[in-house]
Amino acid sequence: MISEQYKNMLKGKSVIRELAEFAAARGKEIGYENVFDYSLGNPSVPVPKEFTETMLDLLHTKSPAELHGYSPSLGIPSVRKKIAQSLNRRFDMEYTENHIFMTTGAAGAIAHALRVVTQPGDEILTFAPFFPEYHPYIDLTGAVLKVVPANMDDFQINFTVFEEMLTEKVSAVLINTPNNPSGVVYSTETVKKLAEILRKKEEEYGHEIFIISDEPYREILFEGVDAPYVSNYYDNSLSCYSYSKSLSLPGERIGYIAVNPACKDSDLIVSMCGQISRGIGHNCPPSIIQLAVSEVVDLTSDMSVYERNMNLIYNKLIELGFICVKPGGTFYIFPKALEEDANVFCKKALKYDLILVPGDSFGCPGYFRMAYCIDTEKVERSLPALEKFVKNEYNM
Repeated sequence: MISEQYKNMLKGKSVIRELAEFAAARGKEIGYENVFDYSLGNPSVPVPKEFTETMLDLLHTKSPAELHGYSPSLGIPSVRKKIAQSLNRRFDMEYTENHIFMTTGAAGAIAHALRVVTQPGDEILTFAPFFPEYHPYIDLTGAVLKVVPANMDDFQINFTVFEEMLTEKVSAVLINTPNNPSGVVYSTETVKKLAEILRKKEEEYGHEIFIISDEPYREILFEGVDAPYVSNYYDNSLSCYSYSKSLSLPGERIGYIAVNPACKDSDLIVSMCGQISRGIGHNCPPSIIQLAVSEVVDLTSDMSVYERNMNLIYNKLIELGFICVKPGGTFYIFPKALEEDANVFCKKALKYDLILVPGDSFGCPGYFRMAYCIDTEKVERSLPALEKFVKNEYNM
């Protein structure tokens, strides 16, 4: 008999993926260059040339067994050491290779982090708007996801409701900054306040409450934005990272967990992650990609296009009368729709070949997401279509 749990999940297909499929089909009809597809967060800028050169050098100089064999279950030691050193240089931390666990992207990092700090039945809090895949990530561990409603003014943390929901059952708080879908970056003030509240509750409840910090957009920051490194402010923290965005490598599925050296049981957690891998089969990311990223660990792609695109879209949205919090990073923007039901709003936009994602699955009905990781030229061509859509459908 097949699993009813996974069978039932087929009924909840990703809205984002459905819209991306619609955009691809529409592109076959009119040419994809004429479809203004803001559905999928797929990085659009090239990988750094240094990464490509490193890959070629590895293929020419290393043995096939070293490049294509299984890595150690915790990751290649030299790679883990280089990542730890990079984080220490950049964020004044004290990581060693024993605090780094290599994963298949940020999803793999979160999958391990959730299991290492929770028991079935524990509660995990996250903050709206949030990445919809948090539900399957958490639901399938036996833990329970509870969503703190959004602070619509600025998408910083709604601390009043958070403190009400922070019960003794909570073992972890899952945060995402810079945030998908809003593009908002939690300020130093926000992170400090979050840490202060959690320390008091740890003392009150007599157990650790971990921060799991989902950070794949950490390097996509805009000018002048206050962007603290979360683990600088809270000991019991696990940083989950992916090179998918910083190096434009989403298909290579490479990332890591960085365990704060100051956290409880920091000497055990990476080894525990190795044991978790035995149960979920989410282990041994590709050896050649581990080696390649370790050689460009302080580099990023040229991501300036994302800020240019953001400013073009944000300014046009404000001009057209939308309510919108200005992003501080990522390649997402999350405006309020021009009618109560964002699903209806986004469906109307399809007539203008604008592919927008309704915000219901992100925990914010009435909002919609635009992923602007596309060519600036295409963004510019989409703005008249957006203006026509608003004028024709809403008389604005």
